[in-house]
Amino acid sequence: MITLVGLYVLLSVIVIGIFLVSGLPVQYGILTSIIIIIIQFIISPFLTDLSMKWFYHAKFDAELPEYLNNFIQEECTKYNMKYPRIGYIDDGSPNAFTYGHTKNDARVVLTRGIFDLLKEEEVLAVVGHELGHVTHYDMLFMTAAELVPLVLYYIYEVCSSGNSSNNDSKAGQAKAVISIVAYLLYIVSQYIVLWLSRTREYYADEFSVKETQNPNALASALVKIGFGLVTSDDTNTDDKKKKIQSTKNIGALGIFDAKTSKSLVVSTNNNIDDKSLIKNSMKWEMWNPWGFICELNSTHPLISKRLINISAHSPEYNQEPFITFDLQKTESYLDDFFLELFISYAPALVLIIGVIIGFLYKEGERSLFVIGLALILTAILCFIKFKRAHKSGYKENNIANLLGEVKVSNVTSIPCVLEGNVIGRGNPGCIFNEDFILRDETGIIFLDYNQPLTIVNKIFAIFKSKEYMDKKIRVKGWYRRCPVPYVEIFEMEIDGKTKKIYTYYFAIAAIIILLLVGIFMLYLGM
Repeated sequence: MITLVGLYVLLSVIVIGIFLVSGLPVQYGILTSIIIIIIQFIISPFLTDLSMKWFYHAKFDAELPEYLNNFIQEECTKYNMKYPRIGYIDDGSPNAFTYGHTKNDARVVLTRGIFDLLKEEEVLAVVGHELGHVTHYDMLFMTAAELVPLVLYYIYEVCSSGNSSNNDSKAGQAKAVISIVAYLLYIVSQYIVLWLSRTREYYADEFSVKETQNPNALASALVKIGFGLVTSDDTNTDDKKKKIQSTKNIGALGIFDAKTSKSLVVSTNNNIDDKSLIKNSMKWEMWNPWGFICELNSTHPLISKRLINISAHSPEYNQEPFITFDLQKTESYLDDFFLELFISYAPALVLIIGVIIGFLYKEGERSLFVIGLALILTAILCFIKFKRAHKSGYKENNIANLLGEVKVSNVTSIPCVLEGNVIGRGNPGCIFNEDFILRDETGIIFLDYNQPLTIVNKIFAIFKSKEYMDKKIRVKGWYRRCPVPYVEIFEMEIDGKTKKIYTYYFAIAAIIILLLVGIFMLYLGM
């Protein structure tokens, strides 16, 4: 609540400043934007319902397994709320999320993967987490918080548009100052909202722990859903699957970050009781500086931090802490981090600086020479960046081994070859999602299918991707992590046929074209 009050204090300061300094009539625009946001909030759950049914094939309002139904009913009675609508998506990718207005019209959506991979006590812990969001009014609370950056950005747009006349220069200056301040506050408020979102995840975790009195169940569920270590014994038998599937008529508040389609990675190994496997998967989040950067821009805390926080509650319920991360870092990863930062931004910086300097020259030939040189340097730097993210030397690997790699990011890849079965879509159930979830003998990981044209990806998703479900495939590509581990597909083999992704070749062609244009401009300027 203190954070929300702080956000509205920031908003009030800038609004008062507008009236005191410039007298600009933006109050009507602010009022309009607030009305639109309120209307959007009112109709959003109903639009999401339609989206779930049409595009995810979600089914609502059928019978749940008895143990889960009893748990939800007890929580509803205890917290004086209506039984939520339960949505079910028939997809092997495990996920769970909540949406709605208040605790009396909440929806909780679960995928088949939740039931396939989690034990009963883990399912209860995950649903307990979602009910925590419901009872805390997180849906309403986050909508109120997100209103602040939206209004601040509207103020920035209003004040930065148009020109003031010479007779009103003071108003023009005030307008410019307010525009700058509003934009800075907009950025600050965005990060405050993200921090608030991450904070509510900890509270939802604590709610689940308190209601199930089983912190270790929630921790093990997070390990499985987030990046997790599922034993072969944990995979439900055919009989149990039939029991779950018999409920298929079941007519950013998820268990983890679903901001992008790369929102799912579950790793499976032969022994979840071997905590060294979990610690190995935690190393990247705990040691790689990119972990901090990714969390800063995420709606959810890093899984590792949540595990440590949950484990701190274990003694309260007479359980051994689920995990204690006691591995010692043997080297600093800052040198790699700063090198990757340079590789990431150097092409754009060189291009911008080169173009600016080129346009400052009054002589046309000299300008062409400088811009051509900048294009050549940009092409070289783009090639260096591209090759670091698309290294050569593919080797047979497995998901468990890849999860233990620390020196990997969106910039730095590990070329790999994986074999396994496709168990679902990257965005569970979404008919427009072209990505896959691959399961090998050691784990489950997100596969990024990305052709050069978006329309090609969507056509593949709608008409062809179903042919890959439950099929064995062999994938060649590049493993990366930031913070979610995934493999960018280069090619994949299925039923003796090879499917290629041409983005690699298009990127090489674009770099070559950029280089040739630079050489041509350099020649003209000589």
